[in-house]
Amino acid sequence: MIAGILEIAWAIGLKYTEGFTRLWPTLITIVLMIGSFFALAQAVNPKISPIPIGTGYAIWTGLGAIGTAILGIVLFAESASPARLVCLALVIVGIVGLKFFSGEKDAPKPAAQAIVAAQADE
Repeated sequence: MIAGILEIAWAIGLKYTEGFTRLWPTLITIVLMIGSFFALAQAVNPKISPIPIGTGYAIWTGLGAIGTAILGIVLFAESASPARLVCLALVIVGIVGLKFFSGEKDAPKPAAQAIVAAQADE
């Protein structure tokens, strides 16, 4: 979720950089980009989380696309046509589908969790 929120923030930040010609909006946007990539890397790190890379990346980009589109409508008066809203809904359905069918429940536990679980069984 953090990676997705930062993705939305830096995507919106791009609008305020005016093509990377404004110093502070550019620097803030770059920091948000780095934070977003770092959070995504942690979310798909097999030592921390069982989220598959395909699912994690799809959720990250999907949240970014949906959030950015919604904020574009709210902040920049972009189109909120029914067709556009249906397409956003389809992105949401795709994210939910990937999450539902990712097989995370069957994924191996990270090493630390496996050790704690083994000790609890003893």
